[in-house]
Amino acid sequence: MKTTLRRTLKSLTAATAAAGIIAAGATAASAHVSVDPDDTAANGYSHLTFNVPNESPTAKTSKLEVKLPADTPFTSVSVKPVEGWSAQVITSDLPKPVTVAGATVTKAPSSVVWTADEAHQLAQNQYQSFSLSVGRLPAEGTTVTLKAAQSYTDGSVVNWDQEKTEGQPEPKHPAPSFTTTAEDGATAAAALGAPAAEPAAQVSPASSDAASVWGIVLGSAGLVLGATALALVLAGRRAKGAVHGSAK
Repeated sequence: MKTTLRRTLKSLTAATAAAGIIAAGATAASAHVSVDPDDTAANGYSHLTFNVPNESPTAKTSKLEVKLPADTPFTSVSVKPVEGWSAQVITSDLPKPVTVAGATVTKAPSSVVWTADEAHQLAQNQYQSFSLSVGRLPAEGTTVTLKAAQSYTDGSVVNWDQEKTEGQPEPKHPAPSFTTTAEDGATAAAALGAPAAEPAAQVSPASSDAASVWGIVLGSAGLVLGATALALVLAGRRAKGAVHGSAK
């Protein structure tokens, strides 16, 4: 009985240890700077959310820099405030002029830098989200790569700048990225300067009934007014006839 109990305890211990190793591996694989766009439609605007976990067991995350694309630049970049973090949008000259929405662009936002005050630096087992509103997005099928640099209070910097290759394992420090999709009708209309088609108006049964009732009321009122006018005309003719008869 005791032997069986010991074996059972050993099995449970081994299973727990294996589960811990698997969980640690999964956490290590997923704990990296990533980007989550709320819209990927080409030629439109999107909110980009960067999730930044602290991976150091001894230091805190104190700064994040995200580099914006220069070959398909964003002409509009706005930063959502984060308590305890200052944000700076840096604008630079482009390597070569680029045409965006029919306009030639030579200068555009090139990076965004968030810096924490001492009280809001990210400690162990903490993460922070940083959001940008950007546009316009490039053509359908374009991979937008947003390389990031994560700085720690011990002076170390982790560069999330390795590009993913299809069919290959994910690199150790992958660069945040997403791929644009087909533009929707509203986006296309806006790009051409034309109003987007609006859905046909829907008439509820109640409004239809009310319209019918008012139609009947107004129709009845018209008949009454018409009859009254006709009566007045006939009365006037009779009065005029009576006057002429007496005069003779």
